[in-house]
Amino acid sequence: MRGGLWQLGQLVTRRLAHGDKKAVVRRCFASEAELKKTVFHDFHIAHGGKMVPFAGWSMPIQYKDSIMDSTINCRQNGSLFDVSHMCGLSLKGKDAVSFLEKLVIADVAALAPGTGTLTVFTNEKGGAIDDSVITKVTDDHIYLVVNAGCRDKDLAHIEEHMKAFKAKGGDVSWHIHDERSLLALQGPLAGPVLQHLTKEDLSKLYFGEFRVLDINGSQCFLTRTGYTGEDGFEISVPSEHGVDLAKAILEKSEGKVRLTGLGARDSLRLEAGLCLYGNDMEQHTTPVEAGLTWAIGKRRRAEGGFLGAAVILKQLEEGPSIRRVGFISSGPPPRSHSEIQDEGGKNIGEITSGGFSPCLKKNIAMGYVKSGLHKAGTKVKIIIRGKANEGVITKMPFVPTKYYKPS
Repeated sequence: MRGGLWQLGQLVTRRLAHGDKKAVVRRCFASEAELKKTVFHDFHIAHGGKMVPFAGWSMPIQYKDSIMDSTINCRQNGSLFDVSHMCGLSLKGKDAVSFLEKLVIADVAALAPGTGTLTVFTNEKGGAIDDSVITKVTDDHIYLVVNAGCRDKDLAHIEEHMKAFKAKGGDVSWHIHDERSLLALQGPLAGPVLQHLTKEDLSKLYFGEFRVLDINGSQCFLTRTGYTGEDGFEISVPSEHGVDLAKAILEKSEGKVRLTGLGARDSLRLEAGLCLYGNDMEQHTTPVEAGLTWAIGKRRRAEGGFLGAAVILKQLEEGPSIRRVGFISSGPPPRSHSEIQDEGGKNIGEITSGGFSPCLKKNIAMGYVKSGLHKAGTKVKIIIRGKANEGVITKMPFVPTKYYKPS
């Protein structure tokens, strides 16, 4: 969904205020009958969720409060997101690690059991098929989550390579967790609230770590991670227990943790400087260009062995021709595809995500510019509706991250 969910949220708010629900559906290129629904669908509607089509699913773009208020409340208190449209799967077998390392840039073998990392699935040209958070549960069990909009192509890609790997004697199988739903609990109250619902000491579970544990009476997969820059968790729960868990989380927070939609999720991840696949990273974008060099394991840089390694390792040695950077700008908020010019009016790149930051009260954006023009402090012009607006390249994240790490 190109152009940014924040903008879509503003459009939905205006349309729904005038009772024009049909226009919302037309704008998003899908009909309600065609959409998949998560186990929380009726729960969203009962709580005032404004549902829109997203990646083939009916999802809440916002609830009764504004996207601005929801974004600020996440950073001050907490948010609960339904992210069940995303696809969780497990790879198992004694060769699961070596199989996955053929497809991603991470040093999976070096991960300790119960820990994970962000990684990228690459194609033969070094471009990003998708980004994913992967976790080594044990040496023969990998759990990962892929993006909803990439589910079909990701699963086809994994399956194709798995068949070839197994034909050569490799021991790996997979299970797609369609029996589970996924909640993301984010914000400073995430830990204290969730602690009420489990006997496990969450103060000993740090950012990027994973546990299988009992939460509110059901066995869950818990990862201390998220997409907001705040402390928080992603909770994979058996679908039949999902609504009960959501209710329990909201109840234990005494109203401070709020249900939050995709609109605020987009502004939160933009403030945190995180990529949205399909906007800030695509099949023609390499991890090096996207500023994800840190995700390429040291051993992988030396050995390669993943799809597109030759392209990526060459970029590591020589530098990429373009780089993802952040911007702060004046005038209207930048949007996806806005042209970036240098001070002399020469095209140097393009915005991929942008909007008004609810927390900083200023325009923020990210995009790609030519290498050599990517340094923080570089002044640029951002073209919006034919008019040049002042901008400056800025380090990301825009809002400091608050991940829970050992002190």
